[in-house]
Amino acid sequence: MSEKNYKHVNAPEFGPASPQSGKMSMPALIVAGVIVLALLAVFVIVERGRKTEVTNTVQPLAAYAVSLPVSGLQMSQSANLLGGSSTFLDGVIHNAGEKTVTAATVQVIFRNDEGLAPQVMTMPLTLIRTRVPAVDTQTVAAAPLRPGDEREFRLIFESIAENWNRQMPEVRIISVQTR
Repeated sequence: MSEKNYKHVNAPEFGPASPQSGKMSMPALIVAGVIVLALLAVFVIVERGRKTEVTNTVQPLAAYAVSLPVSGLQMSQSANLLGGSSTFLDGVIHNAGEKTVTAATVQVIFRNDEGLAPQVMTMPLTLIRTRVPAVDTQTVAAAPLRPGDEREFRLIFESIAENWNRQMPEVRIISVQTR
C-alpha cells in the first residue's frame, strides 16, 4: 500500500466545543431589561389614564344626577402584580331620565370614624363591558346610557387612606354629559 501525504488543516469549527456556562449574554440581558421597562411604562400610562383625582373637596351633584340612581353597591379587593392591592366598587346605575348619558364623572367619598372625608376620589364612571374571562370596563362614552337603561359599573382604587372606616363609601355623580 502506498501512503499518501495528507496535509493537516487546522479547522477550529470542528474542534472541541467550548463549555457553555448557562449564563445569558450581556446583549440578551439588556434586551430583557428593556422589555421589562417597556411593560412597566405601559402599566403606568394605563393607570394614569384612569384620571383618578384625590382631593378633599366634595363637589355639588350634577343636575341630571337625580335621574341616575345608583344601587347594589359591593366592594371587593384583589392583590395586584406589584405586591399591592386594588379595591373594587361595583354597582348598578339606572338612567331614569329622558336623555342619553354620554359621559359621567363620580366622586367617591371614603369617610373616617369621625364621619369626616379624609379622602375624596374623582374619576370617570366606567361601565362593565364583559365579565368573562375577566371583568373589562369601558367609559360611558363608549356605551352611552339611553333612557331606561340599567348597567353595571366598576370603579377601581389603587390606594385608599389608612384612616378609612371600612364602611361603604358614598358615590356622588358630579358631572353628566347628555344628548
